[in-house]
Amino acid sequence: MSGNANTFILLFQSADQKGIVAKISDFILKHGGNIITADQHTTDPKNGDFFMRVEFIIEGSSADKSVLSDDFFPVGRKFGAQWKIHSKLDNLRMGILVSQPDHCLFDLLYLWRSGQLKVDLSFVISNYEKHRKIADQFEVPFYFIPAQRNDRREKEIMALVKKKTDFLVLARYMLVLSEDFLKEYSQDIINIHHGFLPSFKGANPYRQALDKGVKVIGATAHFVNERLDTGPIIAQATEEVTHKDDLASLMLKGMNLEKKALAEAILNYIDYRTTR
Repeated sequence: MSGNANTFILLFQSADQKGIVAKISDFILKHGGNIITADQHTTDPKNGDFFMRVEFIIEGSSADKSVLSDDFFPVGRKFGAQWKIHSKLDNLRMGILVSQPDHCLFDLLYLWRSGQLKVDLSFVISNYEKHRKIADQFEVPFYFIPAQRNDRREKEIMALVKKKTDFLVLARYMLVLSEDFLKEYSQDIINIHHGFLPSFKGANPYRQALDKGVKVIGATAHFVNERLDTGPIIAQATEEVTHKDDLASLMLKGMNLEKKALAEAILNYIDYRTTR
């Protein structure tokens, strides 16, 4: 491929109907493209909804997102579809909010610095000053906002995130964002929590789980919505619990699962492999 080759991702959603895959494939071919991967499914062969994700390479003058989008418009209109073309050259801007636990923060910063997490990392915001050293270690801008349950300081947070991020990650941020905040931000927020909810709410969920003799421990990454911990699930991770586990080993397993589920969720999100 030449130096101006570009990789694109087409996301396509419409009522299921004949000819969609053929038309999209023909469009890519006529623009000199080569399909790398294509995933599609329908919710029901009769009167269902059709979803498709196509990743393809184009080189030359057609390797321009705006040109492709303009040219694809008649195809989308023909099928009454919702669609969008993304360029893999365009990194999403991500912001991290974190409270006292720092295991997820460390993991995300490592993945970002190693090039595995391909985002533009705008900043880390924390209500714990101690995380400044971690952010400085990775040369990431840090903002200390001492938010508490009775004073969430959401206006200060909003002033930072509104224009500098495309999405947010709550890497164990322990304060609930208000409905007003979610509406004003109006972009995706990804959260991670231990998989014991809602069975073991409140303080010391690992102690509660150990006392009840749970057999599986887990973690869930999900989109944030107006209802606490009920947003669409993006990724989950689980591990068996044995009689050899004590509180310390259970907590270690839980933290590792939280890191795994959150990283998987973000990687899927920035690769446009999630739906809501």
